Amino acid sequence: MSARLLLADDEPQIGRLLKGVFGSEGYTLQIASDGQTALDMVARWQPDLVLLELRLPVLGGQEVCRRIRDWSQVPIIVLTVRDSEDDKVALLDLGADDYLTKPFSVRELLARIRVALRHGARLHSDSGAVVTFGSLQIDRAHRLVTCEGQELRLTPTEYNLLVFLSGHAGKVLTHRIILRTIWGSHSENDLNTLRVFVTQLRRKIEADPANPTLIITEPGVGYRFRPPN
Repeated sequence: MSARLLLADDEPQIGRLLKGVFGSEGYTLQIASDGQTALDMVARWQPDLVLLELRLPVLGGQEVCRRIRDWSQVPIIVLTVRDSEDDKVALLDLGADDYLTKPFSVRELLARIRVALRHGARLHSDSGAVVTFGSLQIDRAHRLVTCEGQELRLTPTEYNLLVFLSGHAGKVLTHRIILRTIWGSHSENDLNTLRVFVTQLRRKIEADPANPTLIITEPGVGYRFRPPN
């Protein structure tokens, strides 16, 4: 069964372009030209993924994102002409999974969609206590992490950070969300502590810590755990 995508955007040319692209990829696309219609279609049609423009008539993209997250965990990729880090962080804090700044590469959009759909599928399946990402294996029942079959010695904080990042694989997590979850709300602005622990974790799980492929930095925003293809 093909994935169902909802595009919330009032630019007809974007809709025409993506309809053709997604059709050739086997996706089914529906288009909402304003925020209220988008909300109604998420509830009625139950898409597998939402592509959400920020500047929508009737109801803005931020409000649409906030209301969707009140009752649904459908993956949301924000499409916007805004390039402000504050805007990106605000949307990610509201629960968006990813963002692309217009104009964007269709090839990159398709790649982001594939990752977000995999993330959405994991939310609706029981992956069990053991999860595997290439040669990295996390046994959450026994708090055991192995790489290439060898047990890694992680501190409790490193382990919690890895479990949180990998549990949202493919999703951009803001500094504030990570700090609040791992260290508590009193540490939301302690970026130095977060950077130190990310560096330590990379040394233990990355083949080349100086060029990480699992824990990716989103400059000015946060981090993304990118599982191997």
